[in-house]
Amino acid sequence: MTATKSAVKDPARKVSRKRSAKKRPYEEMEPVEWWTEYAETPSEALRNFLTKQYLHLVRYNAERIHQRLPDEVDVDDLIQAGFFGLVDAIGGFDLGKGVKFETYCAPRIRGAILDELRSMDWVPRLVRHRTARVEGARQRIEMELGRKATDQEIAAKLELDKDEFDKFKRDSRATTITSITRKAYPSDGGRDVREIDVISDETQVNPVRLIQRKDLKDLMTKGLSRAERLIVILYYYEAMTMKEIGLTLDLSESRVSQMHSSILARLKAQMQHRMRELEPLK
Repeated sequence: MTATKSAVKDPARKVSRKRSAKKRPYEEMEPVEWWTEYAETPSEALRNFLTKQYLHLVRYNAERIHQRLPDEVDVDDLIQAGFFGLVDAIGGFDLGKGVKFETYCAPRIRGAILDELRSMDWVPRLVRHRTARVEGARQRIEMELGRKATDQEIAAKLELDKDEFDKFKRDSRATTITSITRKAYPSDGGRDVREIDVISDETQVNPVRLIQRKDLKDLMTKGLSRAERLIVILYYYEAMTMKEIGLTLDLSESRVSQMHSSILARLKAQMQHRMRELEPLK
């Protein structure tokens, strides 16, 4: 009878001890206890605690990968992607395999971040692969020969015929893209200078430049005849050819060329004369 009562009481004590262990704060438990309990009863509270406990690994891997990326890639986006890799690693970790969780989760976190980068990339992976092969062959040849590699040498290195290499080369041109929000150069002030701040707007006309062009045109055409003046304006300002100018002025192409040479000689003499006049003022 005593043995029976003792046998009945023992499981109760085990259950009681187990419950009391569960009531301990997770912060007071050893890592092996976390994973043992999560394997037995994977509660949401313990999963959230583990996620918070190992979140620093996500930031560490995201920042290391971000160091090799352009400025327009936001490190917070990488951290968010790595977070999902951490959650996946927590769900798949097996303490019985004798591997530390930090070692197990790192490839999962990096893989999730790299998958996010691939989804952000507008260039197909095949194009990236071809570009890497071309650039790798180019660098090896230039290191061996100490000079710039030719297309023929790169094609021979890759064992590609001309048509295949031309396709590789065309693909490689499509792998570069620049964001207008990318940092252009360091600034002494508190605000970073972005590409959008320094990019030129070809649609806008600079009034100072227009005045300078007008002054230069007046200087070049001063003292010229009507035909000579038209030759200068049509050739340098309207981008017409000698043949087109000849047809416009009813002159032969050779005659226009002779007049143009004569105009340049006189302009050169005038500039030299002006330079001599300015020398005493220095």
